[in-house]
Amino acid sequence: MKAIINNKEFIINEKDGEPGSFEVNGRLLKIDYISPAKDTVHLLSGFGSYRVCLVAYDTEQHIATVQVNHCSYEVKLKNESDELMERLGLKVKVHKATQVKAPMPGKVIDIMVKAGDKVSKNDSLLILEAMKMENLIKASADGVVKQVDAGKGMAVEKNQILITMES
Repeated sequence: MKAIINNKEFIINEKDGEPGSFEVNGRLLKIDYISPAKDTVHLLSGFGSYRVCLVAYDTEQHIATVQVNHCSYEVKLKNESDELMERLGLKVKVHKATQVKAPMPGKVIDIMVKAGDKVSKNDSLLILEAMKMENLIKASADGVVKQVDAGKGMAVEKNQILITMES
């Protein structure tokens, strides 16, 4: 599998029969991990400790928006069939609903969109205050806001649906 983060490509292979062992760009990486909640993983490696939360996943583009220790990253994932389709110049267009979920418990401070709005990738959708920090939640892909599930001033729980979009 390939993961592309900030235009840097990582080739990742899980080592068979060795849980927590991965080969990343040809180097062996051993990771201990636990998953205390759905869409959240705590990782421990020789490089440090990381809390990784899945914020959104675009199944058409294979793009995951993740928060690693409260910093957001966009990760483009490619498997062998994606690479083959790309080499052949084929693309499959699927209309689907994407849910934007709260990456952590907090309070909705502001909502920048309403149902029916067209948004582009990385457009600001809302501001979530959590742990005395304001977190700007952005669109992971182009689409149309189908429904705004959160309200201004509303307290939300981790993984609660904030906005439903359709691409």
